[in-house]
Amino acid sequence: MTLIADTLPSSNSGYVAAAYIVFFVLILVYVAVMAVRLGRVERAVRELHAQERERERERA
Repeated sequence: MTLIADTLPSSNSGYVAAAYIVFFVLILVYVAVMAVRLGRVERAVRELHAQERERERERA
């Protein structure tokens, strides 16, 4: 964190670096949550396709 703080020109560079780090962590958490949700949706779609195939076999 000190390396980032040293490269920023402001006297409050430590706070700016911390804000950037917090923002980056929030973005990572958001992406992780969306990935988990996408996995659940994909699983549900696969189950629906399997059920539809079973129904079509029963009709035939």
